[in-house]
Amino acid sequence: MIQPDITADIAEAGERRIEWAARSMPVLQAIGAGFGADRPLDGMRIAACMHVTAETAVLLGALQQGGARIALAASNPLSTQDDVAEALRTYGIAVHARAGVDKATYYRHIHQALDIAPHVVLDDGCDLVNTLHTERVELLDGVIGGCEATTTGIIRLRQMASENALRFPMVAVNDTRTKRMFDNRYGTGQSTLDGIMRATNVLLAGRTVVVAGFGFCGRGVAERAKGLGARVVVTEIDPVKALDAALQGYDVRPMSLAAETGDVFVTVTGNRDVIRAEHLAVMKDGAILANAGHFDVEIDVRALEEMAREVRFGIRPNTDEYVLEDGRRLLLLAEGRLVNLTAAEGHPAAVMDMSFSAQALAVAWLVRESAQMDPGVYDVPADIDAEVARLKLAAAGISIDALTGDQEEYLHSWRIGS
Repeated sequence: MIQPDITADIAEAGERRIEWAARSMPVLQAIGAGFGADRPLDGMRIAACMHVTAETAVLLGALQQGGARIALAASNPLSTQDDVAEALRTYGIAVHARAGVDKATYYRHIHQALDIAPHVVLDDGCDLVNTLHTERVELLDGVIGGCEATTTGIIRLRQMASENALRFPMVAVNDTRTKRMFDNRYGTGQSTLDGIMRATNVLLAGRTVVVAGFGFCGRGVAERAKGLGARVVVTEIDPVKALDAALQGYDVRPMSLAAETGDVFVTVTGNRDVIRAEHLAVMKDGAILANAGHFDVEIDVRALEEMAREVRFGIRPNTDEYVLEDGRRLLLLAEGRLVNLTAAEGHPAAVMDMSFSAQALAVAWLVRESAQMDPGVYDVPADIDAEVARLKLAAAGISIDALTGDQEEYLHSWRIGS
């Protein structure tokens, strides 16, 4: 009896998923075609630690067209799409990732990706760069630079740079205008609420949603929740961001007070212990806890475990119910990991088209310019950001105005008065 080729079936399912994403990523596909002609990455070995999703596959395909050899590890084991991983292997990309692995296996996969001896690194959260600088220092001299695509990772990189610990240039892809506005704001906003609703089937209209952090990601979550009819409370430590939230009409208060009234809590800060034991102690029965920050440290899950007399794992997909001593039930989504990539499918492909297009162009720029760059954190050149926006507008059939000659002269002259 001939056994069916299960691996081939999985790879085929992943290929279909990648093709579907690619339909909404015309800019990145065009960049990939250009890379195929120009081959700006010939001979480059790239180690990547990223979410293993269909959208990531389209990015890696573009880099591969440019001549790169790629090894990939997952930046979050719960976001890995196993069918996409299998499809990528058929493309000749070395994928070291599997959904749901433990912490030890997660880091083993990072080491396996680094075994390629990379020239360029791509990171989501700085775990790969951190591992390079602490456990794989023998590879550092061969690295010409890399890109980081998360707020959390850039915070860590800037700290490394301030301590003169960073050994090569890293490009802060997360900090482009297109990434912050569209990926962080619209992508995170939509996909986070998508994950919450898939996991719980909760009606947000009329509920109180507490958003911890009012950066670009938190702003997106707050806007989408408000649009669905929720009452939105914002918690912040930054007075300027708190004022911004207040002037936009949100109720701003400390978490100690918000904890008593919230129905749904979303952490989006990039910091740890945003929701702690003292907050859990006063929450309503049935309160929902979700994290949209990169690492699973924003909700103190250990404190929640210690407070619970019973845990009902998998009460719904990606939903665990913690029953406290007084009978209150708190619902933790996605084990406190990224809810939008664990309970849903992450950002829409149309959003990732811009983020990954900027990343692809930044990689090519880095390879071209790295010899003139010292170790440190660099912004993506403004012309790359603007080019991505122009290409996206063109793909959408949207045209905009151009400056006239007189307007150009006016903007560049201090001699013209009122």
